[in-house]
Amino acid sequence: MSSISLSKGQRIDLTKTNPGLTKVIIGLGWDTNKYSGGQDFDLDASAFLATSEGKVINDNEFIFYNNLKSPDGAVEHTGDNRTGEGEGDDEQLIVDFSKVSRHIEKIGITVTIHDAEARSQNFGQVSNAFVRVLDASTNEEVLRYDLGEDFSIETAVVVCELYKHSGDWKFNAIGSGFQGGLAALCRNYGLDV
Repeated sequence: MSSISLSKGQRIDLTKTNPGLTKVIIGLGWDTNKYSGGQDFDLDASAFLATSEGKVINDNEFIFYNNLKSPDGAVEHTGDNRTGEGEGDDEQLIVDFSKVSRHIEKIGITVTIHDAEARSQNFGQVSNAFVRVLDASTNEEVLRYDLGEDFSIETAVVVCELYKHSGDWKFNAIGSGFQGGLAALCRNYGLDV
């Protein structure tokens, strides 16, 4: 099976066309321009486990470096990579569709720049950002979305959403940027900061 490459705004089916795909690895990667501000970049992936309205109703269903696993065990962050060095995925989240709580119908996957304001950093200095979905049982890449160089002053990006439609999970390539970092994303998903 070959991987499908998506562009911004595209939606694609995950579980319906891939019977037996119950557990996926969401791999996120990026390169940073170290020389722009002299400070290291620390980019962080997070997941917002939301209702069909796109709101997170329990604080512990926001998955990030200080809360690595959702209460239902469906989404797990494999840990913070503080440098973004090296090939391949910089951070990964594991999603087990069979464990997702009934009230959760959307999983927003986001990336933020830690301490962006203090370090004068933004996504204009980040290149080659991508997300890919792997079948956890085979490690085969199912799809990939390259975000392109659309960003300038944003400090947070909603990369994609996994969402439930008629009982099946789909993937939406979103790629929308926010100013205001993680706090702006939390407000977007209905969390008090």
